[in-house]
Amino acid sequence: MEIKQEAVSRARKNEIDYTAVANSSEFKTLLQEKRKFIVPMSIFFFCFYIALPLMTSYSKVLNTPAIGAITWAWLFAIAQFIMTWALCIIYSRKAESFDKLSDKILQSLEKGRG
Repeated sequence: MEIKQEAVSRARKNEIDYTAVANSSEFKTLLQEKRKFIVPMSIFFFCFYIALPLMTSYSKVLNTPAIGAITWAWLFAIAQFIMTWALCIIYSRKAESFDKLSDKILQSLEKGRG
């Protein structure tokens, strides 16, 4: 019986108060930083992505030749692939700062337990 109580008390020591974490200023800073980055990037991605079908459907701007027989529509489509890769690279680099903020939160949790 004593072994079971000891295991329960160890488990309680390792419990995380998620409400306290969610209310902490560090966590709110992390969410704010992520939101400041992700929302504008998502809006940009959506607008850039939807522009090609809209412009080819409702205007003739992209149907004009850009380089020889290659039209602006083809260049815009290729640019969408490049934009997607670029956003992935930018996010990967920015995620490092998010990871640092997350590590600070974890460290403060460890200090609080220890």
